[in-house]
Amino acid sequence: MTERSVRWGILATGGIAAAFTADLIDLPDAEVVAVASRSQGSADAFAERFGVPRAYGDWNALAQDADIDVVYVATPHAAHRAAAGLCLEAGRNVLCEKAFTLNAREAEELVALAKARGSFLMEAMWMYCNPLVRRLKALVDDGAIGEVRHIQADFGLAGPFPPAHRLRDPAQGGGALLDLGVYPVSFAQLLLGEPSDVAARAVLSAEGVDLQTGALLSWDGGAMASVHCSIVGGTATSASVTGSLGRIDVPHGFFFPDRFVLHRDGRDPQEFTGDPADGPRGSLRHEAAEVMRALRAGETESPLVPLDGTLAVMRTLDAIRDRVGVRYPGEAPDGDIAPEAPELTPA
Repeated sequence: MTERSVRWGILATGGIAAAFTADLIDLPDAEVVAVASRSQGSADAFAERFGVPRAYGDWNALAQDADIDVVYVATPHAAHRAAAGLCLEAGRNVLCEKAFTLNAREAEELVALAKARGSFLMEAMWMYCNPLVRRLKALVDDGAIGEVRHIQADFGLAGPFPPAHRLRDPAQGGGALLDLGVYPVSFAQLLLGEPSDVAARAVLSAEGVDLQTGALLSWDGGAMASVHCSIVGGTATSASVTGSLGRIDVPHGFFFPDRFVLHRDGRDPQEFTGDPADGPRGSLRHEAAEVMRALRAGETESPLVPLDGTLAVMRTLDAIRDRVGVRYPGEAPDGDIAPEAPELTPA
């Protein structure tokens, strides 16, 4: 693999799969060799659109294709456990979209399976691979704003989404939290790690998924984070990180920022800008490049998107859902979503 292109398989053919593949084929050391869908027609259409040589009408055929170095799983998150698990069982390396799974239990199963097979596994948290987000983290880690006191982040879409839409469908892991709230939670945990306490409130739909959710995350050291997500109102997708010596503001698109501003006591504001190509979809190439770097280095996980961090985010999402009463088909009715989650303060 060190002297040739990395060969990718694409599992699913929706919008995010198309966006990722469009970025992937622009990378000189990447090759998309196969695509799979539950529908042969969808697979054929995707293959024709992107010039992919092999199209499969079932997932297992893709998983068994030994010519593939790594599979990108782009199904709705309710199917991540099954799709990624199928590929890992077959010995494939996997990049799996976020939210990584429906709950922490499923995430732990995938991580255990990858480790047992010696396969590479990574959550497609492209925000963590974005160069400007990495620069922001480096500034915070280096003490540019002192000790972090508070983080704010939001992600909301105006909708409205009809009841039949996947964002309203419990069977597909619908609701604002897993689709959108994973970004604010992941942003907070990128800088502070797993919270010690979680409180949350939500407005639920008639189907039982969250239309909007707000959560307050707390850490033993005194830091707090206010995170919000919505599928009934468009938000600024802004973020701010306040410390004892200053503040960093990301005015919009915090998970694919084009700029952020560093405010420090007694100094003029300092603006940091990114590559204009790293827009709403362009920076997907950074996560693809990180996967290929790790594969060539013989690594089974990425230091930018470590599996322990993914599991920690899933535990927080479980805790939020437990607080607001969102449970998906097949989960325990008594609220035992994540047995391994730490004791948390109820809302």
